[in-house]
Amino acid sequence: MSDKDEISKVIQTYIDGMNFSSAEKTKEAFHPNASVVGYLHGDFLEMTLADFSGFVLSQQPSPHESSNDVTYEVIDIAIEGQTAHVKVKDVYLGITFIDTLSLIKVNDQWKIYNKLFHVQEK
Repeated sequence: MSDKDEISKVIQTYIDGMNFSSAEKTKEAFHPNASVVGYLHGDFLEMTLADFSGFVLSQQPSPHESSNDVTYEVIDIAIEGQTAHVKVKDVYLGITFIDTLSLIKVNDQWKIYNKLFHVQEK
C-alpha cells in the first residue's frame, strides 16, 4: 500500500472515530502525544489526545446513530519523507471545520501528530 493510501486510511479512521463517537478509533488514528488546537466559538482550545478522544466519546448518541453522519472532503495531501500534512474539510456536530493535520510515520505506521482546526463561518 502506498503512503498516500495509508494516510487516507488514517483519515478515514479519524472520521469514523468522530462519526461513531469512538474513543478507540480516535486513539488509533492519532499519535499518543498528539495535540488538537484551534478556536471554537471564539474560544481558544488546546487538547491532548485524551481530552479529544474523551470529547468524541461524549457525543451520545453518535452522529451516525442520530442520522447526522460526519461528511468530509480531503482538500490536499502533501508527503515529505516520513512526514505529511493533510487538509480536510469536515462537517461534525453541525459545524464545518477546516482541519490541518500533521502526520508522522513511526514504526512504519502513519499517525496524526497535530490537528489544527478552523471553524468555517456560514
